[in-house]
Amino acid sequence: MQLAERLSRISVPQTIRMAKLSRELKAQGIDIVDLSIGEPDFDTPVHIREAAKKAIDEGYTHYTPVAGYADLKQAVAYKLKRDNGLEYSPEQIVVSTGAKQSIANSVLSLVNPGEEVIIPTPYWVTYSELVKLCQGVVKFVPCPIEQDYKITPQQLEAAITPNTKLFMFSSPCNPTGSVYSRKELEGLAAVFEKHPQIFIISDEIYEYINYVGEHVSIASFGSLKERTIIINGLSKGFAMTGWRLGYLAAPLEIAKAADMVQSQFTSATSSITQRAAITALRGELDTAKEMVAAFRERRAFIFKALRDIPGLVVNEPDGAFYMFPNVSSFFGRSYEGEQINNADDLCMYLLHKANVTVVSGRAFEQPECIRISYATGMDRIQEGMKRMKEWLGKLK
Repeated sequence: MQLAERLSRISVPQTIRMAKLSRELKAQGIDIVDLSIGEPDFDTPVHIREAAKKAIDEGYTHYTPVAGYADLKQAVAYKLKRDNGLEYSPEQIVVSTGAKQSIANSVLSLVNPGEEVIIPTPYWVTYSELVKLCQGVVKFVPCPIEQDYKITPQQLEAAITPNTKLFMFSSPCNPTGSVYSRKELEGLAAVFEKHPQIFIISDEIYEYINYVGEHVSIASFGSLKERTIIINGLSKGFAMTGWRLGYLAAPLEIAKAADMVQSQFTSATSSITQRAAITALRGELDTAKEMVAAFRERRAFIFKALRDIPGLVVNEPDGAFYMFPNVSSFFGRSYEGEQINNADDLCMYLLHKANVTVVSGRAFEQPECIRISYATGMDRIQEGMKRMKEWLGKLK
């Protein structure tokens, strides 16, 4: 069977692969501690669920405009003004079936074959795959743990060429939890001001899961708003992963292009989800703050637990719900003939020996690390850390 050549340029995300393996082992009756999935273990807040039920009763069961209901886009604009101090018209907003589709719409609207896209690593796995689908050129910039996995202005400047079209990053970051401070973003903005041909995709889906208090968008600096696409959604901050709603806010021409791209793929997202999203975006953030308080407690526990495991090198992230320790000291070790040569081997060892799922850093272009999610309950985190310490200690 001759499938499309473009399929050879992409692969199944390691995050999805590990989740699939976890489910298969659980189905066999094995007690798996799943620390691989980036999904809050909280239920969607009651007032948002009630809004969805009300929408069904009121007959919101028909097709909607491709870019979303007008009053939903007004609610997104309200949120951006309230939380970020940024002015957007509803016409500059496109609502999609998740932040992933919003990113896809943006990349498909901007990147031509052969154009370069700068991505600091570690990074979220889908960024590069979308660039490859567009036949763009991915230019990774490694950002080690010593600089909290964040790109510096000097690194950014050195990576830019006349062929650079786009820069993609997230803050707070998946997989590291790193958060760019106002000063750090100012440094990057100064570089971008010198290169007006470069667009920026700023993935802010973890905005509310922030332990340093202030979320700053790079769109708030100078003229950058006119070439920045903000990506956000409801899955993380409102525990609405299954509802499938993300959005972008962008310069008008890019928003129009994203609307056109989306019209040929999925059209609009669920009408009921859209009505519930209005309630989420216009409401108080009390439930989000409660989640963050729980995540903060889990972060403190897992950070200490990981530091107590000899051989791991770990930093304390300022956002999201991931730890991203360097595990390279275990490479070359073995247990009962099972050799650990890389992070992939270590993840499979932990899966089959400790029955704990984590994700290889190779998926995020940082092959000496693993990603550990603490989006699950504290009891499971405690059990997972206990098992990891025991089985990592067996490697000699």
